[in-house]
Amino acid sequence: MPPNPPRATSRRDFLKTSTAATVGGVFAANLSFPEKSFAANSDTLKVGLVGCGGRGAGAANQALHADKNVVLYAVADAFEDHLKRGLNSLKAENGDRVQVPPDRQFVGLDAYQKVIGSGVDVVILARPPGFRPQHLKAAIAAGKHVFCEKPMAVDGPGIRVVLAAAEEAKKKKLCLASGFCWRSHFPKRETFGRVLDGAVGEVNSIYTTYNTGPVKPDKEEKPDWTPAMLQVRNWYQFTWLSGYHIVEQAVHSLDMMAWAMGDRVPVRASGNGGRQVRTSWGHIWDHFSVMYEYENGARGHHVCRQISGCADDYAVHVAGTKGKCVVDCNAKRHVITGEAQWRYEGPSNDMYQTEHDELFAAIRSGKQINHGVWMTHSTMLAIMGRISAYTGRVITWEEAMNSQEEIVPRNLTWDTSLVVPPVAMPGKTKFV
Repeated sequence: MPPNPPRATSRRDFLKTSTAATVGGVFAANLSFPEKSFAANSDTLKVGLVGCGGRGAGAANQALHADKNVVLYAVADAFEDHLKRGLNSLKAENGDRVQVPPDRQFVGLDAYQKVIGSGVDVVILARPPGFRPQHLKAAIAAGKHVFCEKPMAVDGPGIRVVLAAAEEAKKKKLCLASGFCWRSHFPKRETFGRVLDGAVGEVNSIYTTYNTGPVKPDKEEKPDWTPAMLQVRNWYQFTWLSGYHIVEQAVHSLDMMAWAMGDRVPVRASGNGGRQVRTSWGHIWDHFSVMYEYENGARGHHVCRQISGCADDYAVHVAGTKGKCVVDCNAKRHVITGEAQWRYEGPSNDMYQTEHDELFAAIRSGKQINHGVWMTHSTMLAIMGRISAYTGRVITWEEAMNSQEEIVPRNLTWDTSLVVPPVAMPGKTKFV
């Protein structure tokens, strides 16, 4: 694993001024070789960035720090002001390694296609999640290595597109890495590795939380914006773009639940939630509670909330037949109690940087990384929880995976007529 560069910064911190060993089978790489290999630092790797917001620009920054012979070669965003802000920040941080002349700065809903076709080797996908399946499918079809931000989709049809793209990446021997950053965090790798090795015995209960305040303003608006522009600008407020906060943000906690369960999928989910405080605009709920049932009888309980002025809680509690495990993300605490008393006291790391260090090392060495199946299943945990809460129904894994509800508009243009969908009402909203 390459050493972490001294200037590595978190993605969320990166744009503030401008607006371990791998765990067992969970992280084992497939030892196959890409059709196009890159000699260790003798070939320049060209990176294309799709989505120049905080996450995208931060990920591009990490990519440039991961390998000394990487350049940012092309960028895309739906909006020119977002593109300029992100690109200027990257230039200020990385100087002449940002080699993006005006003719490789692409703006618009189809700008991702132009980045993919610009001659890049690696594509970073960081537009709002509703676009992710379409962008991933195009990047893999074009033979590009991909870093794909989480979540991977917002509905069942999108999930199926992502799984097909991941399988295609495997066949083409392309690397596909996800933005589920906690899986690159040394303390959590060690902690969940011990859980998977039996430190708490057989897991029978997991309780996860992601209770915080809103991460986006309620509304940004200008008179000349079309309804489509308004919704894409305010993407967090719409299910078809964000999947709601349970899918866009709290999916991190659900991914850790999946990790602790060895990436087994649940049999069914039963959810609740509502829209109590954030009612001024949009149609997203502000809190969810979901119970997941596994085939062996284990239960996973998840709660998340995005409401200002409330207590924050971001943790995973695992209970087994021989002990318990607590991972407190806010307190940076990783503890196992019971028969195998243990507390993590080893080194930490910049997990955002590590995920790119490992991706680019894999591209250089020809050792394929493909997170496709588990990253998609973790996303589906959040989607099926949302569907269950919306409808008031118990939803099985098979129903969720085969759902025909396609919430992302096809052939979207800025002139597409979009209305604000009604708020979901349990018992009235139908499962499709």
